[in-house]
This record gives sequence, C-alpha cells and structure tokens, in this order.
Amino acid sequence: MSNQPYEGYGEGYDPYAQQQQPQQAQQAQAWPGQQQAYDDPQAAQQYTQQWQGQTWDTQVQQSRPSASDLAYFPPQNYQAPTPSYDPYAQAPVTAPPAPAATEEAVAYGPPSLAGNARITDAQRARLEGRSPIIEPGMQPAGLTALLALLLSVTAQIGSYALVVPLVVLQAVTAAGWFRLNGMWPARQGIALAFAGALVADVALLAAGRDNGPAAILGTLGVWVLLSLVMQMRSHADPDTRITSLMATVASVALAIVATGHLAADPDAVTVGAAAVAVAILARALPLPTVASVGVSLLAAAGAGIAVGGTTGLGAKGALLGAVAAGCALIGHRVASYDYPSRFVHFTAGVALPLAAAAPAVYVLGRALA
Repeated sequence: MSNQPYEGYGEGYDPYAQQQQPQQAQQAQAWPGQQQAYDDPQAAQQYTQQWQGQTWDTQVQQSRPSASDLAYFPPQNYQAPTPSYDPYAQAPVTAPPAPAATEEAVAYGPPSLAGNARITDAQRARLEGRSPIIEPGMQPAGLTALLALLLSVTAQIGSYALVVPLVVLQAVTAAGWFRLNGMWPARQGIALAFAGALVADVALLAAGRDNGPAAILGTLGVWVLLSLVMQMRSHADPDTRITSLMATVASVALAIVATGHLAADPDAVTVGAAAVAVAILARALPLPTVASVGVSLLAAAGAGIAVGGTTGLGAKGALLGAVAAGCALIGHRVASYDYPSRFVHFTAGVALPLAAAAPAVYVLGRALA
C-alpha cells in the first residue's frame, strides 16, 4: 500500500477507509450525487447528522429536565442554561420583611363615620348627634308663597283660571315626592301620578263642584289599580317593587288630593292659600322650632281673619287659616326629612305644604260657608 496521500482529501483522511470503498461505490451508484459529497469536505458535513442543544421531543408536554436526565449528556458538551434562554426559569420570590410591631402600628385611630358608605346621611347625623332634618329655607318658602298667592287670586276669577296654578302644583308634587324617597329618575311613576291629577281635574270640571268628592275618589281608586298593574309588570326584585308601589301610590294620592282646591268653595281657597303663604314664610325665619311653629300658626290665623273679611267669611277665616297652616306645616316637615337635596327643597318643599292643605280647605270651606 502506497503512503502517497490521495488527492481531494484533507488532513483528516483515514487510511482504513479504503476497505470501505467497494461499499461506498455501491452507495454512490444507488444514490447519485453522493460521491460528490464525499469529495467535498463541506458537503460531507452537510449530510452529517449533528446534535445541538437539548434533544427531548418538543411535541410531548415539556417539563424541566432533571439532574438524572442531564447526566446522559457528555460533561464536556453540557452548558448550564442561562436565565434568559431557559423558558422555565423563574425569578425568586422574596417575601418582604415583616414590619416591626410598634405601638403606632398596634394602636387604633379614633372612630370615624365619614367613610362608611352603608349608612345614609340621616343615620350618620343621628350617630353623630345631629338632627336629620334640614328645612328648605327662605327661597323655597318664597316659591310656595308665590304659588299660594296665585291660587288665592285665581280662585276668585273662576275655575278655569284656578286650573293653571293647580296643574303646576300637581306636577311639582308628583316629581318631588319620588325624589324625596330617593327614586330618581322615576319617569313612569311621575307620569302616572301627573296623569291621574289631570284626569281628576277634567272629571271635576265636567261634574261640577257638587260632585267633587266622587270625581276625586273615583279617579284615585282607578289610579291605585293602575299603579298595582304597573308594578306587577315590573321585573325588579320584590323589595324594590314594594317600595316603588308605595311611593307611586303616595305620589298619586297627593297629586289627586291637590284637586281639592278646585272642588272647594272659592272663598275658602282664597283664605286658605293666603294663610299657607304667610305660615310658610314665618316658618322660614331663623327662630327655634317651637317658637317658629307658634309664630306661623298665629300669623296664619291673622291672615285668615284679614282675608276672610274681604271674602265674606269674616272671623271664621281665622279657624280656616290656622287649620290650613297646620296641614301645610306637616307637609313642610315631611319635605325637610332625611337630608333632602336642593332639588327636593324646590319641588317637594314647595308643593307639599299646599297639597297637604287641600283637604282642610275643602272640608272647612264647605262647613263654614
């Protein structure tokens, strides 16, 4: 065998590879173009199987290799995975050091009620020793007096003139009652109550003052049934439906009862409305509650006597004025309850005194006329 190196092979030539040349020749015939791969070292490396990196099957659920798996790899080829390359590496979780217990950390602060959102403003006021009543003030009292004077003047003109301020009173009553109960917006309930008031007005104008009770009570009965039907069709929970039903019935009743001004004697309406105007203005004065109520009733009685002298009621107007003012003060108190908003003061605070005084004006007007 000659020691002359074969051409076409590099330094890595194996002299024992000559024994395999017949077999390689057969493979070259079976696979065309493979002989060229053996002639070229770079091409030979292309057809050589190379193992790089981790060799576990990626189609199977991947799991982090254990120490026993890594033991099969040659130590000289093993490289520890870097944190950026290893997808299973996790940053160590370091628990924050527990703060040292001090007297400041253990001590409790003073009790506070401002951050408790589960109680109402009225409940918070009671717990803090304050009154849950906020009276409307002078501006709503002025609006009440203005609306009362319009009722007093238009009652002497005629029933159709009296309807104009009465409709305004009924609309404000329906809207203010729902807001006073925390139900806003309640468009269906407000519309239902206002529609009942309009129907009562039309029925009374058609039937006349002599049939006023039948027109008012008949409309009230029908509208209570409509309120029940509307709540039965509601998809709210039972507690919400009961609350809404009570608010709707009360709003309907107040708006329809206000029609009593239209059914009452015109002189009684004039005296009663004037007494309510004076009583509410006196109630808005900055006086203690007991003194303010007393001054309001006395002022209403005096206004009843003064206006009654011009209408023919005379001294009987004092009783009518005092009773109407007492009912108006009750409505004023209701509109002041449970920390109402400014909107409540300018709706329920304005309308409830006059709406509450309507039954007294009708009954006493019929009795004293």
